[in-house]
Amino acid sequence: MENLKYPVGKYQRPTEFTKDIKKELIAKIEQLPELLIDLIGNLTKEEYEFVYRPDGWNIRQVVHHIADSHMNAFVRLKLSLTEENPTIKPYDENAFVQLDDCTYELVDASIAIIKGLHSKWTALFRSMSDEDFEKTYFHPESKKEWMMKDVLALYAWHGEHHLAHIKNALLFRGEFDNSGLVD
Repeated sequence: MENLKYPVGKYQRPTEFTKDIKKELIAKIEQLPELLIDLIGNLTKEEYEFVYRPDGWNIRQVVHHIADSHMNAFVRLKLSLTEENPTIKPYDENAFVQLDDCTYELVDASIAIIKGLHSKWTALFRSMSDEDFEKTYFHPESKKEWMMKDVLALYAWHGEHHLAHIKNALLFRGEFDNSGLVD
């Protein structure tokens, strides 16, 4: 079940943050919208209902979650660049995906948000100085400070993580046996 929950592995903080690693991570942020569109562009209504694991979100909810999560992360980044170690506002991602805007059939609005947001996010990341990547915010749930270089790495991973969820949902077609694997 852990492989279905974390198909690309759990997030691991990079041990280095070189210019090349930064470029690679920013490229992942930049490329996510097109990779997502390529993956879901021709899905049927039925396929959007496939879940990536038992009791997991369906593909539609994953797409809407990416928009919600990345909007929050972008605002947190901007707060960190304009304030001294701001305390960010956590949110309940499971409650968010149950709201009507995430249960609505079409994902077009979330795709538009992701495309525009990732364009702005990429431009902002590329404009940041080394000192900017050292800036922080405080997350009250984890009771930890997050540096912007770690936020970049986390959300590059986050996009890959959810692309893999969608691929698994399509592969398994939402059908699992008692072990959590497809029959």
